Amino acid sequence: MKSPELPSAGHAEVRIVAADPEAARHVAETLRRCFAATETRSYPTDPDGGTRLHLTVDTTRIAEPVRSWLLTSQSSRDDHTQPDEI
Repeated sequence: MKSPELPSAGHAEVRIVAADPEAARHVAETLRRCFAATETRSYPTDPDGGTRLHLTVDTTRIAEPVRSWLLTSQSSRDDHTQPDEI
């Protein structure tokens, strides 16, 4: 199996999965307020509803209110993927 392509330096791929499409959109909008981001790509999760959103955020262009928190937070070196991740 081929490994997924990594985003360029300073960027992060974000996947949002929610039963309610509006909830997923709220999360995506919050991320867009904090970071420069690409247009959201939307996919249905299953025939019963729900949505999956994908977007790329530019972590080098941070909004001021979150800058201090991001700069002072320590990253966890947890390289484990979720059970449904490749």
